[in-house]
Amino acid sequence: MQNEVNQSASSLANDDIGTENRLELYRLQVEIRNAEQRAYDLFLQNLVKGTSHLSLGQEAIAAGVAVAMEPNDLSFCTYRGHAHTLARGVPSEQVLGELMQKDNGLMRGKGGSMHLTSVEHGVMGSYAIIGAHLPIACGAAWRAQYRGDKDVSVCFFGDGTTNIGAFHEALNFAVIWKLPVVFVCENNLYMEYTPISEVTAVEHPAADRACAYGLESIVIDGNDADIVYRTMKTAFDKAREGGGPSLIEALTYRHSGHSRADPAKYRPEGELEKWKERDPIKIYRERLAQFGISEEQIKEIEENSMKRIDEATEKCKAAPIPPEDILATDVYADGGWAWRN
Repeated sequence: MQNEVNQSASSLANDDIGTENRLELYRLQVEIRNAEQRAYDLFLQNLVKGTSHLSLGQEAIAAGVAVAMEPNDLSFCTYRGHAHTLARGVPSEQVLGELMQKDNGLMRGKGGSMHLTSVEHGVMGSYAIIGAHLPIACGAAWRAQYRGDKDVSVCFFGDGTTNIGAFHEALNFAVIWKLPVVFVCENNLYMEYTPISEVTAVEHPAADRACAYGLESIVIDGNDADIVYRTMKTAFDKAREGGGPSLIEALTYRHSGHSRADPAKYRPEGELEKWKERDPIKIYRERLAQFGISEEQIKEIEENSMKRIDEATEKCKAAPIPPEDILATDVYADGGWAWRN
């Protein structure tokens, strides 16, 4: 049975989320928005090197999932992974530093935008190869199951990944073994430059295929952090209790192009403006007011976030580039560089 949620009104039925979580949901969304907007500004100054893929407009998914997670849970991200990395607690200085190829970056400037990883924060990598991380997330979940650990793996991917073989293989494997893994499809309507609807036989590329693997078809409003949070709490509880995987399709929209080089001229006129009316930060700012959060508290969150981003930016600008002697390190698991056969 399809469980499609399109309205935020259901979020107001009760306050099971609580003020503390609700403030954190807003803080994360604002922090992600500010950090990614700053990344774009730094790119225009020629200070961000290489390609990057922003999540402007998709912040509610990263925030909602992160707040629902336990500290030991694991995240597996795509190349559009800045938001999920920040949401798990990685400081913005380390993310911006990595994009700027500075020594204070998360990977000391060696990984770049598409390879953000922080085991300390449960961020088990961003993966540039489409769909490659779905089986890896299954492997992490299988480890938890085998050892009797209670952590859950969550795997993010875009709508285009649903037409990749690894998507179907990972789902089948996860269901057969009842693995503690949650698959989250961030459906922003476009697979790079092509509308997903033009190349997929079903309306909902992830959820409409769930029944083939015995899973519930779940489609949610990915621009409402409360809905994301509640849906993920249910999925995490199910996984932790041995109930197996879940597949969630979160409908959202990216405000920018596929990557920094994409002007997104392929989008129909007015589509972006229509989606911006449902900007997740705008929605949640109004939500806070509905639950009695004062304008002063809201502004404090916003001002503190911008202050942190400004401070991080200056630190990154002043940071040195990585030394040459680390060029060949971290190539193999033992930290060495020698070829193996």
